[in-house]
Amino acid sequence: MQGDLALRAGGDRLLVADTVAAVVESLVQAWRQVRMELLVPLLRGAVVACMVMSVIVLAEKVFLGVVSAVVKLLRRRPARLYRCDPVVVEDDDEAGRASFPMVLVQIPMYNEKEVYQLSIGAACRLTWPADRLIVQVLDDSTDAIVKELVRKECERWGKKGINVKYETRKDRAGYKAGNLREGMRRGYVQGCEFVAMFDADFQPPPDFLLKTVPFLVHNPRLALVQTRWEFVNANDCLLTRMQEMSMDYHFKVEQEAGSSLCNFFGYNGTAGVWRRQVIDESGGWEDRTTAEDMDLALRAGLLGWEFVYVGSIKVKSELPSTLKAYRSQQHRWSCGPALLFKKMFWEILAAKKVSFWKKLYMTYDFFIARRIISTFFTFFFFSVLLPMKVFFPEVQIPLWQLILIPTAIILLHSVGTPRSIHLIILWFLFENVMALHRLKATLIGFFEAGRANEWIVTQKLGNIQKLKSIVTVTKNCRFKDRFHCLELFIGGFLLTSACYDYLYRDDIFYIFLLSQSIIYFAIGFEFMGVSVSS
Repeated sequence: MQGDLALRAGGDRLLVADTVAAVVESLVQAWRQVRMELLVPLLRGAVVACMVMSVIVLAEKVFLGVVSAVVKLLRRRPARLYRCDPVVVEDDDEAGRASFPMVLVQIPMYNEKEVYQLSIGAACRLTWPADRLIVQVLDDSTDAIVKELVRKECERWGKKGINVKYETRKDRAGYKAGNLREGMRRGYVQGCEFVAMFDADFQPPPDFLLKTVPFLVHNPRLALVQTRWEFVNANDCLLTRMQEMSMDYHFKVEQEAGSSLCNFFGYNGTAGVWRRQVIDESGGWEDRTTAEDMDLALRAGLLGWEFVYVGSIKVKSELPSTLKAYRSQQHRWSCGPALLFKKMFWEILAAKKVSFWKKLYMTYDFFIARRIISTFFTFFFFSVLLPMKVFFPEVQIPLWQLILIPTAIILLHSVGTPRSIHLIILWFLFENVMALHRLKATLIGFFEAGRANEWIVTQKLGNIQKLKSIVTVTKNCRFKDRFHCLELFIGGFLLTSACYDYLYRDDIFYIFLLSQSIIYFAIGFEFMGVSVSS
């Protein structure tokens, strides 16, 4: 009896084992079928799509690079293309000073305790007749102490003979756009012909107006003079060095090319001078996106107005020194343009006062290639497709797409900041990680998700040497404030791919995957930039 039971139990175990083996075998067969019939074709299709996108990105970089190079080689400086004779008055009397146009200088700020003195002081030191200049400080501060400090600073310069207007409002409706719009409604603004704008951390040189305003005075079709940003804290940390490389390329290549090709580019929101008439004709400041500067520039450009970028005029400013501030800034700079493109696409196509080529530049180069395709390609190709290729050896990527095109794109970017050429590989890895953050912001903006109109003012630290008492090592910050799940997830995926490649593949591709995963982890845990205690 016991033997029969034992025999039956053994048979049941064998039956279970056979059933499990059959299930496993069927799952393996199903996986192989899904792998070969679905995943491999999908990845091969992704490779082809990335081929097309990589060519588009490279073509855009080469095109802009060639244009900016030709401009420099032929010395087609704005001063040669536009009349910009200085405003010179021999008699320093009331009649002589009246030949200077009235200029309004706007400085919007929000709780800018560390830098408010820098911007207000620089604006009040501008070389321009005092009776032809109005400095308008638009203070949206919610901190009563900061508000009082800004008010007293304005009073101090007012006692020195500068016409400083300190303006506040009841709430922050519309954020920066709402603040500027409110400032433009003041009665004394109607007497001003030109409007210069500076964010709270910008310090224009004394001769800024003397060099920029003549372009607008002598060229009635010019609406905007945009100048270049210069960074006072570029050497503070690795994060600021990475930003300097990106921003230098933006100004030296993208802005230069846009100005030379079709007299259009995105207004940078500061360090520029507008013709007030154009602001009014374009409908004023709009707060429908977080890219109020680009919004105004687009509307003005569609009315046929022209812009000029003058790279020889530099204005000192500050780069975000903390990763939190930089991420907030990049979210705003990616989300706003995506939403703006969605809102203005058909308006651009229907515009009657601009040429077909200018419309093509606005839609394809300015938005689609530069801000959408480039961002998606950078993230998907380097952070998704390449590590996936490790697990699917059937998928082949051509050498020219894998090495030659990325190398060419990197080298084209390096022309902006030659002194940082030794950091170009690190910059490349850093930009691959930030592409994830920008892509997420772009999707949020395009689909108008919850954070589409989120506006967080970029934190400024002023002179970092004066802030040693508040700069702390990163380990003292709360862990949850340095925890970014998406970056850590992609970093873990890349690390897994690197280990798999090292163990099972006969190549050295794991070196790239490991390096990229390290940068993902560094940003995921906020081990870049300075850390400031609350």
